[in-house]
Amino acid sequence: MERRIRNSVKALIIEDRKMLAIKIDDDGDAFYILPGGSQSAGETLTEAVKREVEEEIGVEIISNSLEFVIEGVYGEAFHRVDFVFLCEYKGLTDHLLFQDDEHQVRYEWLDIDNLIRQPLYPSKLRKQIQQLFNGEKTEMYLGNEEPGNPSM
Repeated sequence: MERRIRNSVKALIIEDRKMLAIKIDDDGDAFYILPGGSQSAGETLTEAVKREVEEEIGVEIISNSLEFVIEGVYGEAFHRVDFVFLCEYKGLTDHLLFQDDEHQVRYEWLDIDNLIRQPLYPSKLRKQIQQLFNGEKTEMYLGNEEPGNPSM
């Protein structure tokens, strides 16, 4: 069977030196991911990121700019391409459509200064997010995130 490519959008929401992330508890193994999900056919990437963040965590955003592209070529049933958008936090929505994912515990604001030591995945984003926040040069295309990549 041929593997398909799946576009995925992620929201990088930064406010007050903190970044919004979803905490995942996978049978006692806790880590963080950016809010987001799959793009639907007929939907632009910016429409997808806005919809996914509203559905996952009930937060309204404005998508400002595409900052990073990272792939997950191996380790999943599909070849994933993540588009990470820098987004502006607008506030909570008046409706919440939580996805049925029992591993998503809650969302948290992570301190960007300590991000390199946080279990944020894809791990290649950690250093790049810190550099972006500090006004330093970043790479847009981060390549492939291998399954089990170590902390960077």
